[in-house]
Amino acid sequence: MGFGFKKNVDWLIVGLGNPGPEYEHTLHNMGFDTVDALAEVLRVNYWKDGCGALYAEAQTPEGANVVLAKPQSFMNTSGGPVSSLLKEYKLSVKNLIVVHDDLDLEPGRIRIKQGGSAGGHNGLKSIINKCGDTNFIHVKVGIGHPPGRKTVIDWVLSKPLKANAEDIEFAIHKAKDACLALTHETVPNVQNKFN
Repeated sequence: MGFGFKKNVDWLIVGLGNPGPEYEHTLHNMGFDTVDALAEVLRVNYWKDGCGALYAEAQTPEGANVVLAKPQSFMNTSGGPVSSLLKEYKLSVKNLIVVHDDLDLEPGRIRIKQGGSAGGHNGLKSIINKCGDTNFIHVKVGIGHPPGRKTVIDWVLSKPLKANAEDIEFAIHKAKDACLALTHETVPNVQNKFN
């Protein structure tokens, strides 16, 4: 199934989102957008479809072997594809980096965290449920709270407001850089740089 270095992959980097054109570049798809930015930098030109995800193997400039993945189930069932890919590449959750949107962070901010609860995020709940472990690394991309009376669902499924678009773009690139740093630096080091 893998090609090249399947036996010695160092990291699985998963971006959370919903598949399909109607969800492209919505706030809930910050994970997909970050993984796409990573794929561009790492010159990925071939995505495989398997384990319930689109995924690609790549090597970082520092020589880490990584698998980039975008689960193709919906957000609430992201755990199935993630646990399948971990099994496929014989990785533990300690080698898992999950990039996702975060309502409690302002647009433009990112936060790196190891372990901890799902904090109400359904994609994370599903991963914790399927993997039976919380000890993976989160790269949270801030989207802020819904304005006015907008519901959380309507907010996360909307595109960034014009006023926030640049901040969101900036955060995606920061999240991409943080993911690359995490493949060869300690979590506290990366936290000091990016949080």
